[in-house]
Amino acid sequence: MKTLPSGLAASVASGVTTLCTCFRVTRRDGAVFGFTDHDRALAFEGVDFEPGTGFTGSDVSASIGLAVDTMEVDGALSSDAITEDDLAAKRWDGAAVTVWRVDWSDVSDRVVVLSGTLGEIERGPVAHHTELRSLAHALNQPTGRIYGATCDADLGDSRCGVDLGAPAYSDTGSVASSSSRNAFTTAGLGSFAADWCRRGKLTWTSGANEGLIVEVKRHLTLSGARAIELSEEMPFDIEAGDGFAIEAGCDKTIATCAAKFDNVVNFRGYPHMPGNDWIMSYPNRDDGNDGGSRLRDGGLFAT
Repeated sequence: MKTLPSGLAASVASGVTTLCTCFRVTRRDGAVFGFTDHDRALAFEGVDFEPGTGFTGSDVSASIGLAVDTMEVDGALSSDAITEDDLAAKRWDGAAVTVWRVDWSDVSDRVVVLSGTLGEIERGPVAHHTELRSLAHALNQPTGRIYGATCDADLGDSRCGVDLGAPAYSDTGSVASSSSRNAFTTAGLGSFAADWCRRGKLTWTSGANEGLIVEVKRHLTLSGARAIELSEEMPFDIEAGDGFAIEAGCDKTIATCAAKFDNVVNFRGYPHMPGNDWIMSYPNRDDGNDGGSRLRDGGLFAT
């Protein structure tokens, strides 16, 4: 149960209120924005709340327990702070949001009604729509180690230990030509074998998509030229001369960890765990049923 400030409680009890809703949005790039459904600008906690044009919220759906509280948020693209290009580039996706109920006649009388993050934003010709999810949404996300045959570390993180800044694992290049928003040929990358960067990370360093990061789906040679296919379309056209930085990729298997990165000592998977086929198997008199290691005929750790 929330405790209202005395002034706000008195205003609500009077039956005649001067209330509005204020939204503070902190994007993942650190940019902070304020919006309110009031008809004039408000300011508190170091944030200026822009009137009218940013967000309009629905009622908050709240429940007891660990269920995710939600709120539907709509907005028009008339706000200078919310641009079509930023929405297309997904710069607002996953932004942290705090929603206040505020007495606009005295902004010190306010209460937080919901804190959470923005879901994926749906864009229309003149407006955007998204769901604001409460902090309980994080409890629905898998956390901790994963017991599986493949590695659960991210390539280059502290658990993996691979130095992605090394020349063998990273390079820069530029677009020679593009056929779509997710496929292009490159100038450079000649030192990398085909598919060396498959599942790796590509960061645009210039052009309309500058600053955006995307996974590489395929890295191959076409008609003697290096070609890149991305896992998703970029929001803006890829043009000749656009620069990028690219990193090697990893398919999370122990074979790749050994052959490509010489990093088996840091492998974070369980490559010899029994699979479903092994669990469902049964003795066969033609097999060597001597109780020895099932890996004796091969494998990195065979005996």
